[in-house]
Amino acid sequence: MSIIINSIALQGLEAEKITVEADMLNELPNLVIVGLPDAAVQEAKERVKLAIRNSGFEFPRKRIIVNLAPADIRKEGPAFDLPIALAILVATNQINQEISDSIFIGELSLNGDLRSTAGVLPATIFAKNSGFKKIYIPAQNCHEATLVEGIDIYPIKNMSKLVGHLQKEKIIEPIDRKLLNNQFNITTQFEVDMSFVKGQEQAKRALEIAAAGGHNIIMSGPPGSGKTLLARTLPSIMPELTNEEILEVTKIYSVAGLLATETPIINTRPFRSPHHTSSGVALVGGGKYPKPGEITLAHRGILFLDEFPEFPRQVLENLRQPLEDGVISISRAQGTLTFPARFILVASQNPCPCGYSSDQEKNCTCTPSQIIKYQKKISGPILDRIDLHIEVPRLKMEKLTADEEEECSADIRQRVLQARERQAKRFKGTKILTNSEMRPQEIKSFCPLDENSMQLLKSATQKLNLSARSFHRIIKMSRTIADLNQEENIGSHHVAEAIQYRQKDS
Repeated sequence: MSIIINSIALQGLEAEKITVEADMLNELPNLVIVGLPDAAVQEAKERVKLAIRNSGFEFPRKRIIVNLAPADIRKEGPAFDLPIALAILVATNQINQEISDSIFIGELSLNGDLRSTAGVLPATIFAKNSGFKKIYIPAQNCHEATLVEGIDIYPIKNMSKLVGHLQKEKIIEPIDRKLLNNQFNITTQFEVDMSFVKGQEQAKRALEIAAAGGHNIIMSGPPGSGKTLLARTLPSIMPELTNEEILEVTKIYSVAGLLATETPIINTRPFRSPHHTSSGVALVGGGKYPKPGEITLAHRGILFLDEFPEFPRQVLENLRQPLEDGVISISRAQGTLTFPARFILVASQNPCPCGYSSDQEKNCTCTPSQIIKYQKKISGPILDRIDLHIEVPRLKMEKLTADEEEECSADIRQRVLQARERQAKRFKGTKILTNSEMRPQEIKSFCPLDENSMQLLKSATQKLNLSARSFHRIIKMSRTIADLNQEENIGSHHVAEAIQYRQKDS
């Protein structure tokens, strides 16, 4: 009679139930794993064998068949070590208790200890939604699992203690979530503050609009004008993650295996800054078994692409879908996976190869053809998807050495929070969180323009040769500017300010 243990396999960011079946034959001793296992699962044979013996249990001298069902789902990673070992122990009557209401995941070391495993959070969510009462996970992963209510979570340090618990010899208590509540209320300390930036009032205003409405922004200027520092101040003026967003972002980092022991919960907005030599797979995700890329790791946060034109053009073209839809679909022979990618893109660039074509004090050494070639590295469709185009000029020495204090991030964040509250009320009952996510039907409902505003927008669209996408993005920016001003209706002055950020599209 075959024995069944319940476990989990990850498909992208989602989990699927896997039943681990074990049975024995009176043939030459051997352990065979079937059910489309990858190399890491096949290597579990030796880990499981030694872990069972070193934990004080007997490994049977028979031919053991372990089946991971359903067989058409690819099984990858070492998380099946524990359920395979338990299936063998149950098959040999070394465990004789009912455990069908539980999920087991974990990698085994050779001495029987459990190691940290990627994807525990989505596994816990699946277990709870599928009606399982208990989940047994490595002790190192218990903090992330506590984000899920309604299921008992058992932290396991080694296999011998787990078997003692299952045999009711020495009970392991489930995690008391009350003892871990303090990890969700950590006060965020930012390394940079908006007050560190001297001058650049227009760029600061643009960043405030970007933070309030979730709009994309590109900054252009000579080297040393403060573009990178401005970009790094953006997290300090953005709202804190909501509980739903914390769960969403932590789930991504759990699957990617990027949750550190000291920070098992992602409660601050991600800030990802990949190097311009990054490949397309590194940026958008992929691989033989697709994993999240930088744009998914930046979900609900910021993706900062410094030296924007230096990225290979084909890599940047991969951003078209996520900038428009907030998701990225990755297709492979085995199927298609969709990862979330709702981020604020912050790009920075020099205006030319030497960097000084827009500088009024230092001469540019580039030829016109070099400047044109450099600027054409970024395609029109990508630029059209960026809402705010900002010039960041060289800072005058008088401004740089001035003693007056600049506005701090806390004051700007307060205005951003008020604007976000208005958006939360506006989009209540929908999946939309910010103005930038509005579709044409929401724009029609929530962004009516008076006659003067519409006439101004029509005139700008014709003179600047703006696309239909730019037309709608200006309206969404106008809505954000009105929200920052705590005004219910969009006025012509809101539209005029929004238009000036699109003039680079001409």
